Amino acid sequence: MATEPYYLGVDGGGSKTLAVIVDAQGRECGRGGAGSANYAAVGLEKALHNIHDAIAQATSDVSCSLPLVKAWLGLAGIDRPVDATLLESHLRELADFVLVTNDAELLLSALGKDAGLVLIVGTGSIALARDQAGNVSRVGGWGHILGDEGSGYDIGRRGLRAAVRAADGRGKATLLLALILQRWQLCTVEDLIDAVYAIDNKAKIAHAATYVTEAARQGDQVALEIVEQAVDELALLVRTVAPPIAQLPIALGGGLLLHDDFLRERLLRRIQQKQKLGSILFVSHPAFSAARAAITL
Repeated sequence: MATEPYYLGVDGGGSKTLAVIVDAQGRECGRGGAGSANYAAVGLEKALHNIHDAIAQATSDVSCSLPLVKAWLGLAGIDRPVDATLLESHLRELADFVLVTNDAELLLSALGKDAGLVLIVGTGSIALARDQAGNVSRVGGWGHILGDEGSGYDIGRRGLRAAVRAADGRGKATLLLALILQRWQLCTVEDLIDAVYAIDNKAKIAHAATYVTEAARQGDQVALEIVEQAVDELALLVRTVAPPIAQLPIALGGGLLLHDDFLRERLLRRIQQKQKLGSILFVSHPAFSAARAAITL
């Protein structure tokens, strides 16, 4: 047992995992990072390895040992009670009290106990709403095959498809073709085959969304259409998860939504056409927020 009370928060997303340890005053004491913690995407063994690797780095910073006092782990792929039960059975040794939820729920900690909305746009996409009674509902988060419309993966995949369609002459000319080849340091469009179909390329495809918004900033019509389609889908998530008459605070998370102001500004305008929002919160460190929230779990 750690000689002092320490608390753990883990944000295990589809692309990367971040673990943060705080003390009883909520001050960060250590952190560590690793790859994807989505066991549905990378398998249970690899997901657990990445979770433990990130936590080991964090405990090394603090010079403490497991178990800690309390831990909140938000993991991509935890979509059903059976998922949480499975992961909990492998993570019980981390702390005296361990809570395992979907990674999207970590952002609820930014809202305190209040009702509000959560929208996350990173590799995937999902929206949550919590009412005054504490009931949580969710829309989206179905993964890149069944859903995740408007996500980084969705936008990146659409951009790549538009690029090869332009190369074939089946689609409109677009800056995306030259831009993607340049950013990925490829010589010919045929080189995209190896780059895209390589093993474990989901994060790379999701990152290609930044090339789409970059081309859209330059006025490329194909890229602009992709961005507008994404905005439509993300606004639909929010409209579906919460009644439009409610004026609720919204917590925003996910790398694409937080770091791409071109997409974010268009999305917020689209949402506010149908729904009045309260305060807009940017949650750039959900693992830290979860670690602090773990103190009072």
